[in-house]
Amino acid sequence: MPFPRHRVARGLLALSLASGGLFTAGVSPSAASPGSGPTAVVALGDSYISGEAGRWQGNSLTKTGNRNGTDRAWTGTAYDPSRVYGTTAANGCHRSDGSEVRSAGAIADALINLACSGATTQNVFRASNGGVSFKGEAPQADQLAAVARSHDVETVILSIGGNDLGFADIIRKCATDYIVWYSYCHDDQQPVVDSKIDGVMASVGKSVDEIRAVMSAAGYSSSDYRVILQSYPSPIPRGADNRYSESGWSRTNTGGCPFWNKDSDWARDSLVPQISNRLRAVATAKGAQFMDLRDMFQGREVCAKASQQVSSTVPASATTSEWARWIDQNETQGPIQENMHPNHYGQQALGRCLSLMNAKPTGDFSCRNTAGAGASGMYLTGL
Repeated sequence: MPFPRHRVARGLLALSLASGGLFTAGVSPSAASPGSGPTAVVALGDSYISGEAGRWQGNSLTKTGNRNGTDRAWTGTAYDPSRVYGTTAANGCHRSDGSEVRSAGAIADALINLACSGATTQNVFRASNGGVSFKGEAPQADQLAAVARSHDVETVILSIGGNDLGFADIIRKCATDYIVWYSYCHDDQQPVVDSKIDGVMASVGKSVDEIRAVMSAAGYSSSDYRVILQSYPSPIPRGADNRYSESGWSRTNTGGCPFWNKDSDWARDSLVPQISNRLRAVATAKGAQFMDLRDMFQGREVCAKASQQVSSTVPASATTSEWARWIDQNETQGPIQENMHPNHYGQQALGRCLSLMNAKPTGDFSCRNTAGAGASGMYLTGL
């Protein structure tokens, strides 16, 4: 029995989008509206949702070839990051083929990734309201406007605020204090975070407002779609959970996690929870759902005792390998911007979290992993 024509059309559209395209011929803006046309879930924000570091399956010390199977950009003769990041390998947005929204499964006809590595809240706002283009692309809210006119957008998932707070600078400072100065970073970085966080959260709130303004202008009511705001996972473990000694050079040269125990504990138990709690407050104030990711990498972080590096005798595996990219300070394998981000396994886990959230039309939830399981072992707990 042949498929109904509209189902075939939707299937072809989904295949086109999965291949990297945004729009498909034959689907005009006038043909779609809230409740009709191809459904879509749209990802907006920064590197933690764009798919930065999706090139990697675990971490390996091998610097040549496919790095023991961890480097998905290996062609057999050379390295081609576009195999993972598509056309965004060139501009650095690094939207990977396994990014959160692309790994969420069949939750909509179109899974659209508009996020860009390095983006701040200002790159989300509409250009007419203070938004700024980034890496050659229009502000993300303006890109969303085009999608909202051509698709039935059901969910917008947002990860933003980390670059406004200066995540990269904090990581750099903490690593430098470990490698060069033999001093702690938490004591001087916490005041920096405290001085910025109110302004950053106000901007995150404005990002949600911008999304709602775009959707309203496209004819959507607030009940026609959902906004889900997510937090950030910690890519490094607590000091007690680190498999490498705090003294010597193993954390730096072997593990790729050059941080003191006290700084690791601060990041895991103070900084990440502080940001998560503030983001949840923004979500509540703006009528968005909240997905808490603070614990999702527990035991899967870089240098965690419960995980291990990939080697010639230990294959890459979602059940045993690390789920975040280590610090490759000398860029012996890939660009430094990939450091400390969810890798391919981590992004598949994030996709499962999104899929589970998609089945929860209301409420705030924490997404966590099951020890010894891959992405299928992710589960939600109510907050």
